[in-house]
Amino acid sequence: MNKQTESLLAGMADAGCTAEEIGKAERILQAGSLLEFTNFLKQCRCGLLEQMHESQKRVDLMDYLIRRAEQVSKK
Repeated sequence: MNKQTESLLAGMADAGCTAEEIGKAERILQAGSLLEFTNFLKQCRCGLLEQMHESQKRVDLMDYLIRRAEQVSKK
């Protein structure tokens, strides 16, 4: 494995990709398909974005609960 490949895979780990995703990416890179690799990165990105949106929903709910609790404590 060359340094560029190692760097790409390390970057995926830093971005929060799973070991399974990194393994698949490594196999794609070893096959020499950069277009497939790029498409796979885009798929991983979509997954991370979905996780972010779910986290945002939980944060919004927590903010709502905090406001409700503050309103109750003022009564």
